[in-house]
Parts: sequence; C-alpha cells; structure tokens
Amino acid sequence: MLPIPDEILKPFEAVMEQKTIPLALRPHYQKWLRYYLDFRGKYPPPDSKSDQVRLFIEKLRSKNQAQNQLEQAAHALSLLFEAQAQRNLSPDNSENTEMKPVPLSVSPFKSENSVGSASMATQKNPPPRSGRRYDEMRFREKTQSPEWDKVVEKLEGEIKARHYSRKTLIAYANWSRKFQCYLKDKAPKELSATDVKVYLTYLAVKCNVAASTQSQAFNALLFLYRHILKQDFGNHTDIPRAKRSSYIPIVLSRREIDAVLMRLPHPYSLVVKLLYGCGLRLFEGVKLRVLDFNFDAGILTVRGKGGKSRTVPLPQTIMPELLAQLETAKTLHDKDLAAGYAGVFLDDSLEKKYQSAATDFIWQWFFPPSMIYTHCVPSRTIKEAKSPLDF
Repeated sequence: MLPIPDEILKPFEAVMEQKTIPLALRPHYQKWLRYYLDFRGKYPPPDSKSDQVRLFIEKLRSKNQAQNQLEQAAHALSLLFEAQAQRNLSPDNSENTEMKPVPLSVSPFKSENSVGSASMATQKNPPPRSGRRYDEMRFREKTQSPEWDKVVEKLEGEIKARHYSRKTLIAYANWSRKFQCYLKDKAPKELSATDVKVYLTYLAVKCNVAASTQSQAFNALLFLYRHILKQDFGNHTDIPRAKRSSYIPIVLSRREIDAVLMRLPHPYSLVVKLLYGCGLRLFEGVKLRVLDFNFDAGILTVRGKGGKSRTVPLPQTIMPELLAQLETAKTLHDKDLAAGYAGVFLDDSLEKKYQSAATDFIWQWFFPPSMIYTHCVPSRTIKEAKSPLDF
C-alpha cells in the first residue's frame, strides 16, 4: 500500500489539528485515509462522490469492521473533504475532480439490501448537511484509559437496556467523558463523592455554565455512580448552583404563526401545524406514527419523555390535509412492497436515521431562540377536544 502523498497528508493533518482530534487517534484517521486512497486506485470510481464513500464503507463492512470503526472512517473522510475545500485539494490530483462531503441524508452505513423508500432511492442530489451526525458517537472512541472505555461501554449498554432516548445516551456518555478528562483518567474504582463535588463546583464557578447544564451533568454522574460504578454518590446539597436565567420567553403571536405557516413547503408545513396545534415537543412531532391518530374521536396520542403518553385534540382545520398525507404514505408504501421492500424500522434505528434531518430542517425554518412550543395544549378528554389552531 502506497504512502499518502504530502499534498494530501499535510492539509489533512492541519484539519485534524483544527478539529483537536486526539493525538492517539490521528494514526487511525491516517489509516482510513490511506485505505480510501488505495480503494480509489483499485476500483474505477463512480461519478458521484457520495457513491464513492458509500462503496468504501460497504467494503469496510465486508471486512467485518466494527460499527464504531465505520463511523471513525466516515469522519476521517469528512476531514479530507474539509481539507480539500480549504486547499482546493483533489485526492487524484485532477483539476477537474471536485470532492464534496457525503450528503448525510444518504447514510454511508446503510446496506444495499436494507429496507428503503422508493422515493428516497430515486432522490438525487439531496441538500448537504453538517457533519454532526458523525460526531454524535465520539464517546465510543478509545482513549488512553481502557478502564474508562469499559465504563462508558457499560453505560451505553445500561441506557439502551432501559430504553432511554438516544439523546440521553449521548448526553450522559459525553458527560462521563468530560468527567474522565477533568480527573485526568483517574481510575474509576478510585472515584469518590468528593470528585463529583469538585467537578460540579468547577462547572458552576469556573465555567459559568447554565443551571440546566449543571443539572444535566449532575444527573449524568448520578446515573454513572449509581448504575455503573456502584459507588456512593453523596448528598451534595452544599454544591454552588449555577444561576438560573430570569428572561421572559418569546412567544410568536397567532398572526406571526400564520405568516410562517404560509411560507413553509409541504410536508414540513403539516408537521409544524401539528407542533403548534397539538402543543408538541419537536422530537414528539417527528416520532408520530399512524396508530397515534384517532380521527373518529379527533384526538392524537403523544408518546413523550420517559415512555409517558398523553392525548391532545387534533386540529379540525388540518384533518383533510392529514388524511391526504396518509393516503400519500400508503401509496408510497404499496410501491415499496411492489419493489420488493418489506419490513419495519425499530424506533431506535428510525430515530438514528431520519429524526436528526427532519428536526434540523424544522428548527431552522420555524423556531427562534427561547420560543415555547410545548405544554401549550393540556391533555383533554374527547368531549373537550379543541386545538388552538381551530380558534
């Protein structure tokens, strides 16, 4: 296998430095880059750069590479693309070849035989998105402390066994890694309640974090001590608390809501109408399923945090649009079945593959900072059912 040319390696190393990739991991990133260049040399590359990366990841999967290795390889390629963008660098030194990041709406980890959508399969040139998806599971990367790596691995398994959300997994695992870094890889078996007190005090006093941030760190470490380390967490009533903000939330008027809805394309407009009309959290809106709609009674079952459910009134003004969307989805599903696709996505996989894209799009279209959009509609009975969108 040939070495990496300097005109590719040096900009790549510069980007790794910019992104503060740990020194221990940089040889692994260079390894993936070398493998990718070798792969491009052995196989005639397709015109689409996203197809090149997809084929490369599939090749790694065929070699029984672990999922975290596939994610690390994909992240290495995203750094290569950034290096190319900064230095106008092309891996094959061709002036006519332009490297572009892989659109994350086309997952490089998806098997060619996996369940798919007929419309997604025919979609061309989807809009590029940020590389955040590749960074979400960075806590899985190995560090200089094998003991801590095992602790985080056990924490991930415990959270999944309890069916906590993916966001909770990422938040708790990242706080565990930050705690590890702050303690400079102190052996997990030597941790004490004092370490927690010192760290939470550091967050409030030195880092000036928000109260919600300190609270999340507290809950993450409580879970770590109680369920993973099996150690005493302590009381910690004397820990300095981060100051809670006292700002007045910004809420859009009904006129402003209508103006925004008029400018949203379908089907995003329908999702936003449900968010406003049913008082849903963002993640609740993108997790809705057909079985949650009771059109006869005019209510929607919302499956929220912690497995809790509530019922809210369906907006009568969008009933025809909802029914039309269901017919569209049914037609698409029938086409998928006719094309040989069959099966369902598990909730966790569904969240991983599609929720991030939908959430990002809706957020940047609609929600300004501090806007309240949940708990606006209380749980109601069938007799009381009425949505604010109907007023």
